[in-house]
Parts: sequence; C-alpha cells; structure tokens
Amino acid sequence: MLAAAPPRTYRTPTSLSSSSSPSSARKLATPSSSAAAPATNNTRALIVKCCAVSPSSQNPKPSPNLLQTVAKTIAGVTTVSLVLNLSNFPALIGGNSGGGGGGGVGGGGGGDGSSGGFWRRLFGPQLVANADEAQSPEWDSHGLPANIVVQLNKLSGFKKYKVSEILFFDRRRWSTVGTEDSFFEMVSLRPGGVYTKAQLQKELETLANCGMFEKVDLEGKTNPDGTLGVTISFTESTWQSADKFRCINVGLMAQSKPIEMDPDMTDKEKMEYFRNQEKDYKRRIDRARPCLLPAPVQREVLLMLREQGKVSARLLQKIRDRVQKWYQDEGYACAQVVNFGNLNTKEVVCEVVEGDITQLVIQFQDKLGNFVEGNTQIPVVKRELPRQKEELRGDNERWVDSGDIAEDEAGVDEEGEEISCQFLDLRPGYVFNIEAGKQALRNINSLALFSNIEVNPRPDEKNEGGIIVEIKLKELEQKTAEVSTEWSIVPGRGGYPTLASLQPGGTVTFEHRNLKGLNRSILGSVTTSNFYNPQDDLAFKLEYVHPYLDGVYNPRNRALRVSCFNSRKLSPVFTGGPGADEVPPIWVDRAGMKANITENFNRQSKFTYGLVMEEITTRDERSHICSNGQRVLPSGGVSEDGPPTTLSGTGIDRVAFIQSNITRDNTKFVNGTIVGERNVFQVDQGLGIGSKFPFFNRHQLTLTRFFQLKEVEEGAGKPPPPVLVLHGHYGGCVGDLPSYDAFTLGGPYSVRGYNMGEIGAARQILELAAELRIPVKGTHVYAFAEHGNDLGSSKDVKGNPTEVYRRVGHGSSYGVGVKLGLVRTEYAVDHNSGTGSVFFRFGERF
Repeated sequence: MLAAAPPRTYRTPTSLSSSSSPSSARKLATPSSSAAAPATNNTRALIVKCCAVSPSSQNPKPSPNLLQTVAKTIAGVTTVSLVLNLSNFPALIGGNSGGGGGGGVGGGGGGDGSSGGFWRRLFGPQLVANADEAQSPEWDSHGLPANIVVQLNKLSGFKKYKVSEILFFDRRRWSTVGTEDSFFEMVSLRPGGVYTKAQLQKELETLANCGMFEKVDLEGKTNPDGTLGVTISFTESTWQSADKFRCINVGLMAQSKPIEMDPDMTDKEKMEYFRNQEKDYKRRIDRARPCLLPAPVQREVLLMLREQGKVSARLLQKIRDRVQKWYQDEGYACAQVVNFGNLNTKEVVCEVVEGDITQLVIQFQDKLGNFVEGNTQIPVVKRELPRQKEELRGDNERWVDSGDIAEDEAGVDEEGEEISCQFLDLRPGYVFNIEAGKQALRNINSLALFSNIEVNPRPDEKNEGGIIVEIKLKELEQKTAEVSTEWSIVPGRGGYPTLASLQPGGTVTFEHRNLKGLNRSILGSVTTSNFYNPQDDLAFKLEYVHPYLDGVYNPRNRALRVSCFNSRKLSPVFTGGPGADEVPPIWVDRAGMKANITENFNRQSKFTYGLVMEEITTRDERSHICSNGQRVLPSGGVSEDGPPTTLSGTGIDRVAFIQSNITRDNTKFVNGTIVGERNVFQVDQGLGIGSKFPFFNRHQLTLTRFFQLKEVEEGAGKPPPPVLVLHGHYGGCVGDLPSYDAFTLGGPYSVRGYNMGEIGAARQILELAAELRIPVKGTHVYAFAEHGNDLGSSKDVKGNPTEVYRRVGHGSSYGVGVKLGLVRTEYAVDHNSGTGSVFFRFGERF
C-alpha cells in the first residue's frame, strides 16, 4: 500500500536549504534587496529594520514613512528618539527552529533543522546573497564562440565570469518574464556582477530547493565581448485549490528538530511517518495563537484563493505581500510571514511571527551614556506607557472558509462601527507596535523629567522571536534656577532719560523637581519691573505639585497643587468706549493661596476642583488704593466718583470660594492643523466668607468645534485640510458681583478688532465666532466674524461701568489674517465704528 502525500508547506526565508525528504517541502526565498536600510546613531531619527520585506508595489518598505511620521510628531526642547534597530537580532537570526509543514518535510514543528535554524534562513544576511560572496572586479573572458548556449556544467571552474544580463523563462507560459515579476526576488545574481562556476551552481541549488519551482535550470549564452548572459528557465510549482484560509501567530513557539526520514523505509513506515508529521503539525496549529490579521483582510485573501483556482507560488507571494502590507500599515513593523502550511489540502495556513514583547526594561543613563541608578522611581515611568487602547471586537475566530464571506461590507460590525485590531501596549504579552513606541515617547516626555528618551526594541535571546523593549532615560538636573533681566528707560528731569533713570527689572525662577523620585516639585518665581523699588509691582508665585495623589500604583490620575501668589493686572472693566476720553487705569492686585485637585481622564480632558482664598486690592496708576473708578474732568483734573471698584467699597476685598472646571477635549492634529471639539465648563461658588459675606455663583461655558472640510492623506509633508471653526462662550453670575470680576467684551480673545473691555462689562455675556482656515504653503490664511453681547445685563453691574465709560454693550467685527509662525497678523473691522486696524497677536484665538 502506498502512502498518501502529506500536506506541504511553503516558507518565506531569505536563504534556503535542500530538502532530504521525498515529499519535498515547498519553500520560498525572499530577496536580499528588500532588507531595510542601515542603522543610524541620530537620536532624533527613527530607524526601522525588521526583516526582509517584499519590494513589490503591494508591500512598500516602511522605513521612510515611519521616519517622517516620527520626525513630525516628536518635537520639544528635550531630545526624544525612537530607535527601532532590528536588523541584527541574534535571537531572531539564530536558533534552531522550523516552520512545520503539516506532515511535509520539516513538518510538525521541526522544519529543516539541519540547515541552521528557521529564523536564520529567514533573516540571516550572511546567506542572502550567495552569489555575491567574494566578488572581484577582475573577470575572465569566457573564451568561447559568440552567441552559443553553454550549460552550467560546461563552464570552467577556474574562471570568473561577468554576467551581462539575467532572464527568466517561464516554461508553462513559454515566455520570458519581466523584471517586475516576483520571481526576480529569488535571484541574488546581479547584471554586471562577477561570479565563479561554484557560485552559479550554488545559486541554482538555492533556486531548486526554494519550493517555488517544480523544475529550474540555469544556462549561459556567450556574448562577443566575453561576458555571459544567464537564462533561468523554470516551471512554477502549483498545488491543489483551497477554499479555507487561516492565519496563526507562531511567535515564541518552541521549535523541535525534525526527525529525518530513512530512505530505506517501507511503505507502511512511510505512511506512519507522514501521519505523525500531520498530527504534529495539527498540534502546532492548535497551540498557535490567533494572529491580529482582521477578518476583512482574511476574506480578501480567501477571495484571491477562490479566483485563482490552483494555489501557485506567485499566488502565495501575493498573499504574503497583502498580509505583510496590513501589518506594516498598522504599525507592526516587526511582523513577518514565515511559512505557508497545509498546501495540497483544502486549507492554506499562513504562519506569522508578529514580534511579541517578552520583557520591558527601563534604564537610566548619565550624560556620558553610562548606565546608572536613576532618581526617578520605575512605576512613575511605567504609568506613562500606553495601555491597550481598543479591544478587539467581532469574530475572534482566526480562520475563514468560503461560507464566511458575507455580502455586507467587510470590517463593519453589527452596529455599523469599524472593527479595529490595533493594540497600543508595550507590556509583555502584546505585539510591538511602532505607534505604541511613539506614544510612549510623547507620554514620558510630558513628565518633563528627562533630557533624552530612547525606546529601543531588541531581540530576546532566551525566547526566539520575542522582543525586549528597552527604555533609556537621561534625567534632567533636579535643582535649577534662572534669572532673566530687562532694562527700561524712564524719563528723568526735564523729560529726558539719563543713566540714573535706567530701571532694571526681570524675573527670578527656581525649581526643585522630582522630589523622592515621584515627580513632585516645588516651583517659584519673583517678577518686578523695578528692582530698586520692588514693592511697587512685585509679583510672586510659589507652588507645590504632588502628582499621583492616590498612589503611584493606582490607575486613578489625580494631582494636588498648592500655591501662594501675588499678581497685578490692568482691569479691562475700567476702560473707555469708542470716542470716549482717556480713562485712568485701575490695577487689580490679587494675593492669596489656592489648593486644587486635578483628575486627568486622558491627556486632554480633566476635572479640577479646589479652594481659593484671596485678597483683592484695587489701585490707581500711582499705586494708591482706590475705591472708585476715575474720570478725567474737562479741566484736566481727575474725579474719583466712578463705579465702585470693590464689593466692600474700601478698595480691598477678601473672599473665599470653591472653583471647579471640567474640560472635555478630543481635538487632534491632522498634518499640523487642529480638528475635533473642545468643551469647557467652569463654576466659582462663593462661600459667604470675606468682605460683606460674598455669596455668588459665577459660571462659564465654552464650546468650540473644529470641522475638517476635506479629507486628506495624513503624513509628514502632506498638506493640512481646510478647517471651519465655530466658537461660542457664555458667562453669567448670580449673587454678589464686584466690578473686577465682571465679564468683559472686546479684545484678542473675546471680540477681535476692539481693545480689552471696549465693548462693555456685564453680569452676563454671549460671544459667537466663526473662522475659516485655508492652508497656503506651510501656513494658513483665515477669515473671521465675531459678535459679543452683554444680553442687557451691563446695568446689573454695580455702578454700571459700561454706561459710565460710554460703551455700547454689544459689538461685531470681521476681518482676515495670516499665521506666520507664532504670530497672527490680522486686519479687523470694528463694526461699531466702521473702521479697520491691523493687529499682531501671539498664540491662538481658540
């Protein structure tokens, strides 16, 4: 009785070994030309070298795009880099493993162990270009008549032949295939190269054993100039048609050495041998984990199998390219198709090594790059690592047959939402994703504790196919101090400046960060415009920050901030309207303390609540305490009969209130332009503690929408989309309301085209704005229209400063602008007066 032919396998290593079994497992060799580019030491660059990737148009190389993406997304004062230098993975290259072929040679989990290990055949650069070994620029003429065909065994073993061209001849199609054919990936010979007979024979042996060809020959044709043209004639391997497709993750699976088949076996022994291989491979499939390849892509592959009919080597290459393209597009830069099993059955099994993380190592370095014991506690860094962002939804079954192809859209669940298979996590047990590495860089950089950050995946030598993620950190100095000075010239006697009138000012800041290695810090600053008389306008702030209020191991992210402060600002409430006489300024001094707790829901959304106790003092331009606003009389004198400046009527108020703020922000950047939505709601609740027992509820709601008007391709160097911005702001107060806390209208962050507070001061306000942004050559131009209204509540402010200073209480504006770096240059028309002005502003309006 004859043994049945076992299921065959089709592998994708970069170098091949001959098969010793009569059933001859089918294997495919990927080319050396598709290896990734060499590494670089630039810490700001991204280098991805993660196995050989097909250069076909279906599966482009990932490195340049990934480099551009990280260069765009990672920015800041500190040096931040993501280094993915995976080309020299000893754990991936070395070892003795196989792919198993479901009963074929190397089946069951053994593979061709005799040739030095499955991963070595897949990644080993020393075996990629066999024919390129020891090439010499010197070559010998063939010494034969021109235009004759010479068999390989007729060539001289003592000569070095120069190859002028390489042709592939398909015996089935009876035609020469072009260089775009995927079979050219298999050849390490290059036109213009110099090779010996031994190297050509080695190349032929490699092609014969790669599994792509049922038969392959190599012959030469002599040229008059002494060079040799090489023609490789072949018959492509084919297998029976398949109606099922399964994708499995074979990473980290233990590999066993295959049992060699004795050529003297009887038919019964051969049958038993094949059955054992088939059982071993079935057990291997059962032990393997499902791969991340989503069902829609698997259905697409299944359609390719059904349309093709018989399974061919070219078809398997297309399947490999499609599968690997999905992994590369999703950021799984280390994923690689390594084997196709169960050929000559109704089911094709695609084996993928996805790059499983086995260990996470966090290391600290000094300025010279030496490893040291860091001050920062490890849990502080681990908190910032990305966690699994999206659960895999939908059908978790990782194989598809012809009955699974649905008529509805692939990749959409029952609720109409797209199914996502991306896992952003750097913890052991997950697959390494380049987006997780970039997210880790951003998160750790946001701690502001490190001058240099590197995320460097390397091979795990103890777990074949595994990856150890190394995070290398250089800490900033814990204690820093900075002094910035400025000199202003004030008029001296007679109105002319003198050396004695030089007035020194500046800011002194100090910081002690990362106390006890838990990211706690003390920050302080002192600012004055005149160090000779600092009491005139001395401003200071001392703040203590205590993150991880619930413990560093608690996932709840709350931080305590306690600060004491003294600040002085010009009050926009006491400002004249259009055409009004100049109004003497009123300065508002605030001194007190503030304690609040901030709970971060994500990087942009948060909830803050706390207690504020402060003393507010209103002063005139001579720093004298004033209890009322001032007016300039026709005679030139100054009258202090304006609206009261404080609630107490004395020029000094003391107040305590609870302040809370909730921000919901899901905005993001698309090619440098912000899109999404942002909502902010703030409430200040008076406690009846302070001057005249103030009790009030002051509330504000801000809604901003950034509508993307056109879908664009995202990536470094890609143009941003046009954006429409709609903005609304409401503010109101119930209860006691001192003048300095009234809501004001007008200014660069209220209604553009007006001065601060020029429209009015009210108990309730409403602001509406629209802005259209059009990208133009690296920046954007925009047009805007805005309106502000006091809703008739100006009269409800004590003393009605809006009416006293001849302001309207409502106003609109429109204009155009251009963004030049950090500066906004705008031309805005004041609708109340009908005049336009040019403004230069820093920062963003919304």
